Amino acid sequence: MKKPITNKVLWIFAVGQFGWSLLAGLISNWLVFYYTGEGILSGHITQGKVFLGLTIIGLITAFGRVFDAVTDPLIAGMSDRSKNPKGRRIPFMRIAAIPFALITALIFILPSFSSVVVNDIILFAALVLFYLFMTTYCTPYNALLPELGNTQKNRVNVSTFISLTYIVGLSVSYLVPNVAGLFSFAGEAGSIRAAIGVMSLVAAVCMLIPSLLIKESDYIDVKPSETDSLQSLFKTFKNGQFRRFVYSDVIYFFAVTLFQTGLAFYVTKLMKVDDKNTFMLSVIMTVSSLILYLPVNKLAQRLGKKALVIFGFFFYTGVFVLTAMCGEGIIWGYIIAALAGIPMAILGILPQAIVADISEADAIQTGEKREGMFFAARTFAFKMGQAISLLVFTSVTTSATERSYRVTAVIAAVCCAIGAVLLMLYKEKDVMAVIEKHAKGEEK
Repeated sequence: MKKPITNKVLWIFAVGQFGWSLLAGLISNWLVFYYTGEGILSGHITQGKVFLGLTIIGLITAFGRVFDAVTDPLIAGMSDRSKNPKGRRIPFMRIAAIPFALITALIFILPSFSSVVVNDIILFAALVLFYLFMTTYCTPYNALLPELGNTQKNRVNVSTFISLTYIVGLSVSYLVPNVAGLFSFAGEAGSIRAAIGVMSLVAAVCMLIPSLLIKESDYIDVKPSETDSLQSLFKTFKNGQFRRFVYSDVIYFFAVTLFQTGLAFYVTKLMKVDDKNTFMLSVIMTVSSLILYLPVNKLAQRLGKKALVIFGFFFYTGVFVLTAMCGEGIIWGYIIAALAGIPMAILGILPQAIVADISEADAIQTGEKREGMFFAARTFAFKMGQAISLLVFTSVTTSATERSYRVTAVIAAVCCAIGAVLLMLYKEKDVMAVIEKHAKGEEK
């Protein structure tokens, strides 16, 4: 008999999400901000457009995302096929946690040579390693979601818990300028590096908590998959419902990456306030989102996940339009942040649960459990969207004008609306019918 999966176990699991979302936030929120334009580290790497209107930082970050997307199914396949007696997922997470955090700090420390070409190469290599370790931790981590969410109640609960820790981790990452003030004696660049180093250390500890405290074999008994990574990936994308979901997911992540990358710029360039206000806005988004977690949890069980996610897409579209129109003053930021919390709550909780539903229905129909590959295939797809988003953002904003930053918000709004329309193609009722029929059969 396996041990029951309690909310305590799910909360321990969710702490890992805080750790890796903090590291991801440090890169997505501050890499472009500090290494381009008037950023304090911009003198260390090549600036301006270098190839087909693209920038060095755009090319490096985009390649990193593509590399990340390609390695996702490889790690997922290894995880799905793992016969480690300690589990298919936890051993990967335990190995990756510390190097993942270490390389995040080094990304802001190592490119400090006098030659910008050398720094370009170092930054490129460091980001490739960052995405490799991120994949090695996050892909098995995400694969645990449907396995720990062994009932619909647990599935929505664990999705809610990791959404909470994700948002908190992302919000804490905006604290870099504030934490840097504690290290002002180290100089402007040194204080930023020290702040990122401390936050990376905290992230490492949090990622190790589920890796060390959850004994996977106590809760999960799954036969390893025998399908190789490439074949498993093809099988996953052959699932029609999964493809319909992924179409919208790719475009959504393209849009939200534009917004997240641009937030610090919207604050400083459009609202004309200090970048330290970015954290306050993230707090407002987090609080307004948290208030809605329980209602979203309840409404998802009553109305279904699909309808709420579509609503979230359209609401985000309005937030992006407002961002494109915003004027000077932090009041604009407060309004945008408060409104952004609404779709953040919905889209933070429900998409993971949708993928878990699809993977469970597929396992019922095929007899093969490939949860890792479903989540890897999803991340493979949306990271391609993120890669294109980073290219677009850095290219559109090369002039560093107010208009260029407003254009990024407009692009995000249009794409988010398209994502909502595409999600309408996903047939949630068909997926849930398979799961419910199987559950009734087991009860008999």
